[in-house]
Amino acid sequence: MKVTCRRVLVVDDEIEIRNLMKEFVEHFGYEAETAADGREALELVGRRPFDIIITDIQMPDISGLDLIDNIKKSYPDIELIAVTGYNMEYRYTDVINVGATDFITKPVDANELHAKILRIFRELDLRAELRRLTVRDALTDLYNRRFFDERGKEEVARALRQKFSLFLILIDIDKFKPFNDRFGHQAGDDVLRFLAEVISCSIRKDMDISFRYGGDEFGVLVPQVAAEQARGVAERIRKKYLKGKYNATSLSLGLAQLEDDGMEHDNHFYLLIKRADDALYSAKKQGGNLVTFYSDNPSNE
Repeated sequence: MKVTCRRVLVVDDEIEIRNLMKEFVEHFGYEAETAADGREALELVGRRPFDIIITDIQMPDISGLDLIDNIKKSYPDIELIAVTGYNMEYRYTDVINVGATDFITKPVDANELHAKILRIFRELDLRAELRRLTVRDALTDLYNRRFFDERGKEEVARALRQKFSLFLILIDIDKFKPFNDRFGHQAGDDVLRFLAEVISCSIRKDMDISFRYGGDEFGVLVPQVAAEQARGVAERIRKKYLKGKYNATSLSLGLAQLEDDGMEHDNHFYLLIKRADDALYSAKKQGGNLVTFYSDNPSNE
């Protein structure tokens, strides 16, 4: 049985209609909750997420149009279906102009409602996939450089503001060009995909952020750990990679810690990259297959 994470809120001041619509939505396979008026709806939305809100237009206190307007201003990602009365007192343009995604008239036909909900969820899935494609590397499915540049600055600012540690690991494949030249680009792509899998299996899923930096260079942002734990992540990646079948190659890894030097947050971000890159260069210079910490080099102090 497939578990759904889709949640729909039904808002109507008439209990019979409210319960009937809830039954429809649950029969379609989605989670459903109800609210008797606009105020209750706003309270529920403030406490937990909803994908779609189906709201009656004519309600006391807060009208459906006002509710739609409020929701779209505060929660722009929520889709709304307006339910108009039997006498069609509102036009299509009335509800669309305030931010509704679609509308349906009373008496509500279950098949029509299902079709409208399905269309909205298909569009949500498509938008989510398009967003995913803009931040993911096509070959490895790790985050791309564009995402790292944006998210990295946010993580640096957050770490400085909340005063927690943040480390950056930059990773480069040793002898990748000779391997590519000898075995071809397809084999080279296989190596890149394998490294991406190694990285993904070596980090905390909900904490660390892995990305393809460019070419055969990758990276990981590791927040809220001690220095030796960050070094342990880097060593785990290096050793796990060596256990693979691409033993003509190895990894060099440069590790650096964010330090508050009293600069603008963006400058801290770029300095963190430079220090990790310097550490990576040091690892390469020493022959590769090595993790080097920026602070390990006395000349960097």
